[in-house]
Amino acid sequence: MTTLTIAFLGIGLMGQPMATRLAQAGWTVHAWNRSPAKADALRSAGAHPCAALHDAVRAADIVISMLASGAVVGELIDAALPSLHPGALWIDMSSTQHGEALAFHARLAAARVRFLDAPVSGGVTGAQAGSLAIMAGGAPDDFAQAEPILRALGRPTLVGPAGSGQVAKLCNQLIVGGTLNIVAEALLLAQAAGADPAAVRAAIRGGFAESRILELHGQRMLDRNFIPGGQVTSQLKDLQNVLVAAADAGLVLPLTALVTENYRSIAAELPRADHAAALLALEKMNPGQRLGTAPDQLPPDLARAQP
Repeated sequence: MTTLTIAFLGIGLMGQPMATRLAQAGWTVHAWNRSPAKADALRSAGAHPCAALHDAVRAADIVISMLASGAVVGELIDAALPSLHPGALWIDMSSTQHGEALAFHARLAAARVRFLDAPVSGGVTGAQAGSLAIMAGGAPDDFAQAEPILRALGRPTLVGPAGSGQVAKLCNQLIVGGTLNIVAEALLLAQAAGADPAAVRAAIRGGFAESRILELHGQRMLDRNFIPGGQVTSQLKDLQNVLVAAADAGLVLPLTALVTENYRSIAAELPRADHAAALLALEKMNPGQRLGTAPDQLPPDLARAQP
């Protein structure tokens, strides 16, 4: 393995298993988080926690950011630039707007720092298993350098120039968000019309309606398991970014607009619930209808009165 130093910025729900996998794969990983205790927790995996951003990035050949929003990524790029050495490669694996990714690329290029936008799909389970779908935008030579590192995290694909990774991620999230809502509607319809929704799900699997969403999140809905995985707030943010990209491209996406409103309707009450909570948004529109009899499984701080 070529010796490279990686600065991993953002040790959150996704960043923690991703940085852990890189450290356990033998890379030199300097871990930084605004809450230092989260970076400290990676010491046992072989990472080197850094309390200061400067210490994390000053010797880094590659910087990986996995952060909550494009605004946060931009703040850290500005803060880190004085410490980055020319020729370093910044890989942003956060989900941001397409325009933000282009702005990051321009800002870093002016300081002779290279850039890939490489958002991911697969959730916490995929991050833990190293099976993330990684959609990268940038120069082919930069992707070639990053590819062995990204392969420790999942399946990387170069989809075009800088900014293209975020476009691919938005396409992914459009399909995921829309399918989650369709699966919720199908299961609730099955029950309301007198069929067994679990049996309906089993019956249609393997046909044209089969999908990973039906397989995994259909079962989550039947179990009423809304412990995250992907979160309502993240899904809403991504769908809002889809609508921004569509407007910039001169497109109207009516289904995306409807799905976005469904997530917005529960975002204040259930921000950290799994995005399978699309079912709960649907049930709010249909008073008296509720899929199954199991109690809702929610993050402890979101627990609410059960029916």
